[in-house]
Amino acid sequence: MNVSDTERHRVTVDFWFDPVCPYTWITSRWLREVERVRDIALHWRVMSLAALNEARDVDPEDPEGLYGEYMKAHGRVCAAVRERHGNEALGRYFDALGARIHARQDWSGMAAALADAGLPGELGSVAMTAEYDAVVRASHEEGVALVGDDVGTPVIAVEGVGALFGPVVSPAPKGEAAGRLWDGMVLMAGAEGFYEFRRPHGELDFG
Repeated sequence: MNVSDTERHRVTVDFWFDPVCPYTWITSRWLREVERVRDIALHWRVMSLAALNEARDVDPEDPEGLYGEYMKAHGRVCAAVRERHGNEALGRYFDALGARIHARQDWSGMAAALADAGLPGELGSVAMTAEYDAVVRASHEEGVALVGDDVGTPVIAVEGVGALFGPVVSPAPKGEAAGRLWDGMVLMAGAEGFYEFRRPHGELDFG
């Protein structure tokens, strides 16, 4: 008997991201490819580099202190989108936002990204307020609790397997290459005692 897509259990994948991080954006493009070639259900979750780095003497993401509240603004809007419109809407919004601020370097594109995602422009009103700070922090702390606060964004948790920081990859693999990287990551996440491996990274490549 064939099992339809709606009846088959898809593996839940929680993806914590800070929308201002370009490498996280590339990882999200990889996960969109994985959606096409593997049975996963993406749950979009917000984390915050500002929260991660706030206890440090110098924030490595903002060493000159130039961005301040602006760095938090995009995460606040993401949290509002998820709370008011749900997971799928947040995925659409991050697709649209990342295409503007990372692929096009259009950092004024928040309102346009909301429109691109079919979401109300009024959501942008929370960007420079503290209304969603507690929501962002709670989501952030949930992700960090899985991997520790000595890493960063993104964090991926695979249902029934475990959680890892990363992968940090550039450019994003496409098609079955994306699926093979996914299979390897799941294998590593499920290996008891696995900790880390890394190598020097190259240039950002948004593909």
